[in-house]
Order: sequence, then C-alpha cells, then structure tokens
Amino acid sequence: MQKIMIKIEGHEVTANLLDNATSQALIKLFPLDLDLLNLYSREMTYRFKRALPANELGTSGYQVGDIAYWAPRHSFVIFYKQTGEIIGDLQKIGQINDSLDFLKGSGNKPATFTLGGQ
Repeated sequence: MQKIMIKIEGHEVTANLLDNATSQALIKLFPLDLDLLNLYSREMTYRFKRALPANELGTSGYQVGDIAYWAPRHSFVIFYKQTGEIIGDLQKIGQINDSLDFLKGSGNKPATFTLGGQ
C-alpha cells in the first residue's frame, strides 16, 4: 500500500492506495491538482480525458472513504456519503483514513494529491 495526502480547501486527509494498475498509473501523475465535481450528493469526481488501466473491474457497493475509478467515464471518485448503490465497472483504488464530513452539502472543490506527507 502507498500512503498519500489529499488537500481539499484547507482540509487534509490521508489515504492508503491499493497495489493495482490503476493506482500505479495515478501515482505516476503526482503531485496532482484536480478540480473535483460534487456528484449525486455522495461523491467527489474528476473525469480524466484518457482512460487509466483498470484490470480488476467489478460490480460492487462502496464504503464511505473509498477511492475508486469508474471506467466508462474515466472517472476518479472519492465516496463521501453512503447511498447503498451498487455500481458496475468500478475499480477500487484505496481508502481514506479520515472523516469526510466536511464534503457533505458542499459544491465542487479543488484538490491536491501528493505521496506520503509531501
């Protein structure tokens, strides 16, 4: 697992990324600044122009704090609210270790992703 730091408008959270092709491709882009869209009142999302590799796609639910990649729209996703939905073509990337309550009811947010505590 690779530890990363995520900064979202003054809030800092840490996450552990799984060792898979998707997370490895993502790490190669770090440090990474993304403008995250708040979608469906449950997730912060960024749509990459090009697909990331995703060799372990599946259909599953999610947990609050999951970081995932939704292949059909090349979407990087951070889930912050549970709705019980089951999602297809989803590749799990990692898990955030801290509370994401500050995202509830918020709008779009800029975010910065770095390795460890950089």
